[in-house]
Amino acid sequence: MNLLLSFIWVALTGSMYYSNFLFGFLLGFFIMWVMNRNELDQRYFYRVPKTLGFVFFFLYEMMKANIAVAYDVITPKYFFKPGIIEYPMDAKTDLEINLLSTVISMTPGTLIIDISEDKKSLFIHVMYLKNKEHFIAQTKNGFERRLLEILR
Repeated sequence: MNLLLSFIWVALTGSMYYSNFLFGFLLGFFIMWVMNRNELDQRYFYRVPKTLGFVFFFLYEMMKANIAVAYDVITPKYFFKPGIIEYPMDAKTDLEINLLSTVISMTPGTLIIDISEDKKSLFIHVMYLKNKEHFIAQTKNGFERRLLEILR
């Protein structure tokens, strides 16, 4: 419904710019929030800001990892310390596990090798593994927590 309101806004204004579409999306979000604030199901109005926050967090982490890998490639000395870790997951469903593993693999320097038989942990190859506990805590408090907030 929000996307439909955004497209209606773009059609009414006749301006086909990203900024106009974004304004229409925000306007539609506000209109829907005003109309549904007495409803019991308010999940949409919590998920949209969390989704936008997750997208910006993911882009930040991806840029940070890209810079680290690019720096390592262009300098004569290699700084990587590869390692394979077993990452215990809080994700339970197949969708949550799939999205988490996809997001982790899309970040340069990490690659999902396998999922355990009981679907409770991922085996991740990490290019810059200095501290195993720090990597697990950073991933659990970063990608996994934010992703599960959106999906649950």
